Amino acid sequence: MANFLQKAFGLDPQKHSVRTEIVAGITTFLTMAYILAVNPSIFGALDGMPNGAVFTATALASIIATLVMAFYAKKPFALAPGMGLNAFFVYTVCLTMGHSWQFALTAVLIEGLIFVVLTLTKVRSWILSAIPASLKNAIGAGIGLFIAFIGMQNAGLIVNSDATLVVLGDVCHGSGLLAIIGLVITGALVVLGVKGGILIGIIATALLGLLIKDPATGAALTQFTGFMSTPPSVAPIFCQFQFGEILSWDMLAVVFTFLFIDMFDTMGTVIGVCQRAGMVDEKGNVDKIERIFMADAIGTMCGSCLGTSTTTTYVESSSGVAAGGRTGLTAFSTAVCFAVALLFAPVFLGIPSAATAPALIVVGMMMMQPVTKIDWTNYREALPAFLTIILMPVAYSISDGILIGVIAYVLMNALTGKAKEISVTMWILAVLFVLRYIFI
Repeated sequence: MANFLQKAFGLDPQKHSVRTEIVAGITTFLTMAYILAVNPSIFGALDGMPNGAVFTATALASIIATLVMAFYAKKPFALAPGMGLNAFFVYTVCLTMGHSWQFALTAVLIEGLIFVVLTLTKVRSWILSAIPASLKNAIGAGIGLFIAFIGMQNAGLIVNSDATLVVLGDVCHGSGLLAIIGLVITGALVVLGVKGGILIGIIATALLGLLIKDPATGAALTQFTGFMSTPPSVAPIFCQFQFGEILSWDMLAVVFTFLFIDMFDTMGTVIGVCQRAGMVDEKGNVDKIERIFMADAIGTMCGSCLGTSTTTTYVESSSGVAAGGRTGLTAFSTAVCFAVALLFAPVFLGIPSAATAPALIVVGMMMMQPVTKIDWTNYREALPAFLTIILMPVAYSISDGILIGVIAYVLMNALTGKAKEISVTMWILAVLFVLRYIFI
């Protein structure tokens, strides 16, 4: 048995405990299982993508990618459709740019294929090194603001106004009230460091939704239809690709944005978690990092076939690592938990948007941490970073934030005597992005 565990998961009986690894895997699942409720809620804004199918696709994509991580990379990280990436898919590509969800799934598939090639050829490292750290940190923070804004909209905390574009909604009744209560509960659990605090907050808020009524209909905000059931079919969204526009500028921009966010999200998560856990060498390198990226790429391709957005390594894996997880057995345990969760579709699908909104707001807050690494006294770095951050929520577009941030960075440095410090890659990207705005 010990020999099998070592070969399958890299578990050394002299260094690792089976019990500790399993507990760590369960811990990781509890801290990231909110995605099973949040992802269907976000995709619910699109016609033709049933919540049940998205729920099953989310769970299956998480299982497949995490199993690849467990057996191939042998690392204690779990994967699932990424927060921010799902928002870009729905609210930018489909609802703002006007493309079909089939178009977006095709972009995810292409992004996954490119990620595989970049991982195998090591080009990924070259691209990552060309992007300034200030923009890398700004992207994560901007996405955090964007998904928090989406959460507030979904709950009715922020509503449309002809005079000011947006205004505070009704926070004393219905979904607005439920979201406020849920934010207090979830925030308190996170502050207290309760394991699975976000998931517990979602469930507690959903239960309170049984008591709070929608002012318009008089019905309870939460409508549970059962407890356990056979997982909903993914047939309506399975392999629904649209290859007719793969050579368009929009497809190029969308694929690049998916790839850009995915690379930085995974890189930052893996390195950050490994550093905190002492899983890096004396030079700060992570062992078998290319295998970690391959798990991400394979998960993304499989997720696109199943019908969901880009799959990426979750920062919540740090909770399992903090609990002692060090091998692939931790990831395997998390994958098993996702498989069990498939049987509880009615519970996750009965959770209203007002109950998932606090999770989006809290996760958005957590994603703001990288702004502390930006030198706000250096305006060459600060202004492009600020534009990247602020444009994502106010322009309702992650891609516009990234594109304009890159353009601004090149212009600010080129016009202030720092042109020689700009990488060739950044020059090329800036030119392409300018052409995109001129001709599209």
